[in-house]
Parts: sequence; C-alpha cells; structure tokens
Amino acid sequence: MIRALFATVPAVMLLFSSALAVDLKSGDAAPRFITRTHEGGEFRLDDRKGEWTVLYFYPKAGTPGCTRQAGAFRDGIAAIRAEGADVFGISTDTVDSQAEFHEEEHLPFTLLADPEGAVTRAYGAKMPILTMSRRWTFIIDPTLTIRQVEHDVDPAEDAPRVAAEIARLKGGAGTQP
Repeated sequence: MIRALFATVPAVMLLFSSALAVDLKSGDAAPRFITRTHEGGEFRLDDRKGEWTVLYFYPKAGTPGCTRQAGAFRDGIAAIRAEGADVFGISTDTVDSQAEFHEEEHLPFTLLADPEGAVTRAYGAKMPILTMSRRWTFIIDPTLTIRQVEHDVDPAEDAPRVAAEIARLKGGAGTQP
C-alpha cells in the first residue's frame, strides 16, 4: 500500500518546507527529504540520523567532471568510511541514468535521483535557468546539522578533502554531537 502511494507522488518529497533556504551554511539544519536511489529504493535523510553523511551534488551523470568526482569518491571511500561517514551523490538525473552511471563507474556508494530538482533547490544548489545542480558538497553530522558546505569543489580533490574535514570536525573540542 505504501509503495503504491509512493508511486503516485513525485519521486522527491521534502519533509520540512520551512527548510527551503537557499543559502545554507554550517550550523543550519539539513533540509530533510525523501528521494529515490539508483536502485529505485527510497532514501530518507532522516534515516541517516546518528551517522555522518556526505551529500555531494553534481551537474550530470556521465559528464567528464562528474565522472572524475565520482571516481575520486570511489577511490577515497575507505578513508571517508574510516571516519564513520558515508557518501551519497545526487543530481537531477533520473533513477535510470543514475543506475547506468553507478554501474559504469563501479561506484561503492549510493546515488540519488532528483529529477524534479526539489532537493537541489532546497539545498540552494540549483543552477540558474538550467535544471542541473551546481557541484557542491555538504558534510552533515549525526544530528543532521550541516557542518560544512563546499561551493568551490575540485572534482578530483573533493574526496580526500572531505575525509580530512570530517576527521577535523570530529576531533574539535565541542564538535561531537
């Protein structure tokens, strides 16, 4: 019954419309959302409570910069997971496009589909005029608070930077949630 209901509504549903701020910063609550994974399953940000989460937005699956960034996260996933975090890539691509990209690049982390762009808009990452997202990375702590927003992302360097930043955030005085 729930699956049938989910199939009749848009693939992305924001839980808190008041979280639609376009200029999110460290210390802000991460906008809650539900969307589809590359496997067609449901992803709820609320299910990540208690875990560190890396949410990286990218413009389009299969393009050179996005492929380079996904490959860097693939190759650096062990260091990120060693810090107790997991990575989720999100773009305005469809579930099918995300599944194809995931398989082609042998990615060991979940891709999220946001074809309506609702999550991308909620995080302020939507490009003007275009239906694509900017290349932005959010580090979200176990309380679902944004701890860092990176707007100037280098696709090849994002993964090692994220691993080091999570280690720094976890080690700082008073930063443990």
